[in-house]
Amino acid sequence: MSDSDNTNKSATAAACSLSAEADVSQLTVVELLPELPLADYRAAMQLAEQEAVNRLGEVMLLSWYDRDRDFESPQHASECHQDSATPGYVDYGIHHGATLKIDIEQGRFVFFYLAVTL
Repeated sequence: MSDSDNTNKSATAAACSLSAEADVSQLTVVELLPELPLADYRAAMQLAEQEAVNRLGEVMLLSWYDRDRDFESPQHASECHQDSATPGYVDYGIHHGATLKIDIEQGRFVFFYLAVTL
């Protein structure tokens, strides 16, 4: 590895330094385990949205994860989290004001919501 590669790697590591675990102590965490497994992400999103609205009223979905497709939103949020215990979508939700985390089927689908106040 060249000195230039080492410098770039060090700069990236410094820019992406993260704590080992996310602090979710300020969030309400709801774990849902439907009797029958959900068909897909769309079904999970509908269930999560209904639960969030029931708990918070008007809401904004900040971030989410779909383990079936190994897909997250915002896209590429985990690029900076490769060596971290905290996935990017979790860090994004927490640092953008999420107050509610909905975990469906033990991490199969995870959603972070913020209550919208007018």
